[in-house]
Amino acid sequence: YENKYVKFFKSKPDLPPGMNPEDAAQARQQQQQSGAEKQSDTAGLSKTAKRNMKRKEKRKQQSHQQQETAEDAKALSKELDGMKVTAEEKRVSAEPEAADPTAAEKAKKMKNLRKKLRQVEELQQKVDSGELKNPSKEQLDKLGRAQALREELELLEGDL
Repeated sequence: YENKYVKFFKSKPDLPPGMNPEDAAQARQQQQQSGAEKQSDTAGLSKTAKRNMKRKEKRKQQSHQQQETAEDAKALSKELDGMKVTAEEKRVSAEPEAADPTAAEKAKKMKNLRKKLRQVEELQQKVDSGELKNPSKEQLDKLGRAQALREELELLEGDL
């Protein structure tokens, strides 16, 4: 069974009234050639389907880029593992952490001591300038520890 609308559209001519069928054939060929270049996998899909396809493609590209960066990082780490550092280069090295784990701990401790010394000096300047008239017990203790901090820092620097 076909309803009257289906019958109407089937009986309707393909060409507009008065158009030459030969001209229509040429136009179709041109459209097919240009359409084949422009046409992709999205032909005949709804807007949401096209949007979803774009999202999937974007996710694929991102995952591909992440895999490339991960591969690059692995290759770089393998390359770094393969490198050898001579004793001279170790001494010249700006980062003592690279030598061994104890050097890293020493560097961290030295940084911490320098920070504490800086805080002590700032506190001393405040007391000397009169900005801080009545220092608290903790502040006085901190001022008293300044010399011990300096000595400990000198010991650590002497070890390196």
